Amino acid sequence: MTNNLLFIEEPKLLFGHGQSVEDPRDGLILFGPLEKGKPYGVHYGIIGTQEGIRRFRSWAERLNQPIHDSKKSIARPPFLGFETIFDTPWSLSPDLELVIPTEDLFKAIYLDDKYQRVYKTVELYSSRIIRAISEEETKVDIWFVIVPDEVHKYCRPKSIIDVTKLMQADTKMDPKYARSLRTQPSLLFQDDNINAIPYQYEVNFHNQLKARLLDKLVLTQIVRESTIAPGELLDRFGRPARGMDKLQASAAWNICTAVFYKIGGRPWKISGIREGVCYIGLVFKKTMDSSNADNACCAAQMFLDSGDGIVFRGDVGPWYNPDKGDYHLKRKAAHELIEIAVNTYKRYFNKPPDELFIHGKVEFNSEEWQGFQDAADDKDTNLVGVKIQDSNEIKLFRKSDHPILRGLAYIRSKRSAYLWTRGYIPRLQTYPGLEVPNPLYIKICRGQADIEIVLQDILALTKLNYNACVYADGVPVTLKFADAVGEILTAGPIKGDVPLPFRHYI
Repeated sequence: MTNNLLFIEEPKLLFGHGQSVEDPRDGLILFGPLEKGKPYGVHYGIIGTQEGIRRFRSWAERLNQPIHDSKKSIARPPFLGFETIFDTPWSLSPDLELVIPTEDLFKAIYLDDKYQRVYKTVELYSSRIIRAISEEETKVDIWFVIVPDEVHKYCRPKSIIDVTKLMQADTKMDPKYARSLRTQPSLLFQDDNINAIPYQYEVNFHNQLKARLLDKLVLTQIVRESTIAPGELLDRFGRPARGMDKLQASAAWNICTAVFYKIGGRPWKISGIREGVCYIGLVFKKTMDSSNADNACCAAQMFLDSGDGIVFRGDVGPWYNPDKGDYHLKRKAAHELIEIAVNTYKRYFNKPPDELFIHGKVEFNSEEWQGFQDAADDKDTNLVGVKIQDSNEIKLFRKSDHPILRGLAYIRSKRSAYLWTRGYIPRLQTYPGLEVPNPLYIKICRGQADIEIVLQDILALTKLNYNACVYADGVPVTLKFADAVGEILTAGPIKGDVPLPFRHYI
């Protein structure tokens, strides 16, 4: 089929009692999650300032009651309570509670050196969590990290602090020199090696905290105070600073779904997905190592037909091509990365995948594709490479007050098409966007597959974001978190390359 418009039916999701519906919130309300969580419920810890902990406790007490957004909408259903929706007990009190002195936190937040500012802010949280893991007899499934909005505002790469609030850091170093000490420590100036540590991490609180806790296998849910206590944090006009007072049900849906998934529950999976299929999204991120400007970290996000996700870290190497602005692996590195993924799949299912789709933002070159084939060298595995990218080359309009339907596809050839993963959604009676929706350009660049099946799979993969309970995303989960995962993997000197579940990165 070429040069034809095709409408792909909205993929359904599978929930409890074997029931399928389009919207994850409908499914959870009507039938409950696909698999129940732990019978004892959620064992959680809280870390934050005294005020932050008080605000979280107040919010947690409301989670077993219905929560409504101020503006009623089909697209924003009420949250009916954690235990009602997830069929899992929710405790009103934490199992552990760690207090960060407010004065210490703001001393770190206002440092005039951004590297030390973020490192020391993260240290206040990470050191207490790590100490609790080793010293406390009580163990928790997940930590709620409650942060003042100042952490979000001032602990990011381009943050600017009012000069009247700045506090001078005790020592400062040239970032380039400090990062060089990571691979070539100074023999004469031992203090330099210690003072250089903050400069070897990314200037981003979220990514750095996740990275520094990876080797401890700590699961976290970072929550801004203005999200859970909007009525207490006002702007200069006396209004909630972020308008979150109107989105309390949405916030509860998103946070609670993420927490349920992170503690081992399975909210839903794609209904009717072909057994034996496996999807891998490639992740590239330039490293902070200044020794080679072309060095990048490569990783793979693997998603199984069960809905489970696993992240594999590959080699750091000169994968970046400055002339073309894209990334490509050498044959050996490509082989090693996919080999880890295939072997992990075999441990789950005792056989190689029947179909292995590799998603990327650029076309795969011959060398890296040969490496992929070497790793998946099994006559029973169909290996397919798919390029997926946002496109503004084509727009479609309809004679209506609404834009075109989500799920519409324009088939260019047997190997390429445009797919509108954003558009009007009849179930929600709205288009959750502001501009005329653009499609994804999808091309089967390696291997053999039916373009319609590839489109159906990609549309379905837009519904596997367990980090937010929404109808669907605009891009498949294989690429949705690619940048975020890459940033965590390169946020600092991470120890160990053991594959970890996707829940550790979101």
